[in-house]
Amino acid sequence: MDLISIIMPVRNAQPYLDECLNSILNQTYSDWELIAVNDHSTDYSESLLKEYASKNKRITCFQNSGSGIIDALNTGYSYAKGRFVTRMDADDIMPLNKLELLSTILQDAGPGHLSTGKVRYISENELGDGFKKYENWLNQLCDKDAHFEDIYKECVIPSPCWMMYKEDFESIGAFDSQSYPEDYDLCFRMYENKIKVVPSSEVLHIWRDHGARASRNDENYSDNRFLELKVKYFLRNDFGSGESLIVWGAGKKGKRIAQLLLDNDIDFLWVTNNDKKIGKHIYSKILTHPKILTAFDKPRSIILAVANEDEQNEINGFIKQCNNSNTVYTFC
Repeated sequence: MDLISIIMPVRNAQPYLDECLNSILNQTYSDWELIAVNDHSTDYSESLLKEYASKNKRITCFQNSGSGIIDALNTGYSYAKGRFVTRMDADDIMPLNKLELLSTILQDAGPGHLSTGKVRYISENELGDGFKKYENWLNQLCDKDAHFEDIYKECVIPSPCWMMYKEDFESIGAFDSQSYPEDYDLCFRMYENKIKVVPSSEVLHIWRDHGARASRNDENYSDNRFLELKVKYFLRNDFGSGESLIVWGAGKKGKRIAQLLLDNDIDFLWVTNNDKKIGKHIYSKILTHPKILTAFDKPRSIILAVANEDEQNEINGFIKQCNNSNTVYTFC
């Protein structure tokens, strides 16, 4: 067996830590090291980690050398010795065969790939529709084996459900980034460096939703942070100098995208199918009717900033009818 390094930041996870650690100890794959990093917890998480570490030499516990999840990930990774690397969240659960399946997929595929699988959300309270929708969407990506096609819509690789060769992970910068959301930034770097995704059809991670989860409470996971990352990597990887760009949508997200493009001195045409906004000026840009697309004989890049799925389908149908090979990047 090849050693798997599991990097796990821990901050006030005491209520869920026993179940998390036992799910790792019970894995069918036994050659792993768990590197847990206590990120200044104020509960008994650190004591619990030390108790487990004293009973099992595969578990080690360190203090975060900085503050926050990115510093904790980097602190943990500095001790990693495994051929394979993965991440775990301290309030989640590993299905029994998670490490075995991810490592087998990765070994079969070879370097230059990452393995992932389906996810399932659990909650002590009623699970929100947003979580159900994200779970279904991620799992459909595994079925279609087309993760990076939708990368501008949402993070396409679940943060604690991937595995990579250590040399590949380091070649894309590992956890060494100060951009939040850190999991989405890592996902974009996987895409940017043409790492190929090999998915499993099985559920390989159980995500726990609860009121104290960072994604619910930390401003680093706000909508604006997501949009900043999307625009940054779009301009870097999918938008060439001299290309023509269209932004479709003038709601809250459309306005933020327009503002980010203008901050980067990117010119664009702004269209909307909202009759009340057509002809108005926002940020010195005039909002135009979509029918202008039919006048173009050259393809353009289109950022779609409309969240409603029915509207998205209608818009995509209209764009196809224009017959000028536009490339659509869905940002909502």
